[in-house]
Amino acid sequence: MQARLAADPEWNGGWYYDRGGAKTVLTELRVEMLNNGIEAALAGRYPDQGAREAAIRQQAADWATPWDANSLVILRRGTIGYDTIKDFAKIKAKILYVLCRTDRLFPPSIAPAVMSELAAAGIDARYFEIDSELGHSASGPEHAKWSPVLRRFLDLLMGGPQMAGPG
Repeated sequence: MQARLAADPEWNGGWYYDRGGAKTVLTELRVEMLNNGIEAALAGRYPDQGAREAAIRQQAADWATPWDANSLVILRRGTIGYDTIKDFAKIKAKILYVLCRTDRLFPPSIAPAVMSELAAAGIDARYFEIDSELGHSASGPEHAKWSPVLRRFLDLLMGGPQMAGPG
């Protein structure tokens, strides 16, 4: 991540504030992220591949404009090597773990191990998989596919009807 940022002429060793904010590399990083599912979401509005790519690039540039690249470095450092499993026993909340069938960042193949570790830590956890082509971006545009599961989960937390069905 830092090597990618450092390759941007605006980077200036992380002091890029007076050089444009490293927006070029941030835009490229976001395009890569958005290509994990958003192309399918935009296909209806932009049937032409070139128009779809332009829309993705515009969304990426809009995201990069206010973003501080140094915060991306810090967030990345925080995720590398941090083992959350050792802290599962500290969790007191019930968990609804939702992944998308086509997510490449958090693929559903990780769910069985995570759910097993949560159970071993005594955590009341439910799992639901969104059936969508939208990958990592699915939870927002495909909210109708998983909001009934979320509603049942919240109802259970609030003392409402018991959870039944998927999830």
